[in-house]
Amino acid sequence: MAVYYTFGNATAAIPLSQLDNNFATPITIGNVSAQLGNTVSTIGNITLANVTISSVSTPITPAQGGTGLVTITANSLLVGNGTGSVTTISSGTSGNVLTSNGTAWLSQAPSAGVSLSANNTWTGTQTFNGTSSTFSEVLLNAAETTTVSATAATGTINFYINSQSVLYYTSNASANWTLNVAFSSGTSLNTALATGQTVTIAFLVTNGSTAYYQSAFTIDGTSVTPKWQGGTAPASGDASAIDVYTYTITKTGASATFTVLASQTQF
Repeated sequence: MAVYYTFGNATAAIPLSQLDNNFATPITIGNVSAQLGNTVSTIGNITLANVTISSVSTPITPAQGGTGLVTITANSLLVGNGTGSVTTISSGTSGNVLTSNGTAWLSQAPSAGVSLSANNTWTGTQTFNGTSSTFSEVLLNAAETTTVSATAATGTINFYINSQSVLYYTSNASANWTLNVAFSSGTSLNTALATGQTVTIAFLVTNGSTAYYQSAFTIDGTSVTPKWQGGTAPASGDASAIDVYTYTITKTGASATFTVLASQTQF
């Protein structure tokens, strides 16, 4: 008489004599090896997929024909995701977390910090919380996205913050313009920006021998009067130069309430 077990894609009949021996010796089926120590008293159906369990600290007790394991604590665990190499969670390490970035498994100990060596792309909003004595984020060699366009400033220019931090028009401006700031073509800045949040953007405008300047400013299509550096809004551009307009936009309270600090600098 035998009891049947499933390991990965393989099913094996385990003689009752082996049960009586409490699995004192390893059982190897295909590419899976399981050695269950002498703490095992009763064993039901077990399903393992490409996993090696070197020892078990608690009994496995579901009856044969049950739904699977109830509790299992392994000293070490080997895991593969089908595309990357097998990763080992070290024996005796407390607080390990196993995550996958889609191509590789990452083992991390939260108390020791996290190091991600692979290139990663996140979508959605990522929030990093510091403490009362530590920064939530430290950046080294960070780059801001810049849109460089052979466009002449004129009319109404839409600056979509989700596309860039810096917008650079390299063709000579052909008329004064209105700058309209929104988060994207389908989402207003008022929707994307929470009260108490600030964004800073820059618009670089090339002027030829005849200079032009920004004559109006809107957010989500609604006029907003910036507070200009020096106290006076620019009334002209600078000929044969690049004028850089910077805007620090803070949502200060109720819906669509903004304070905008602006400057124009000649280069």
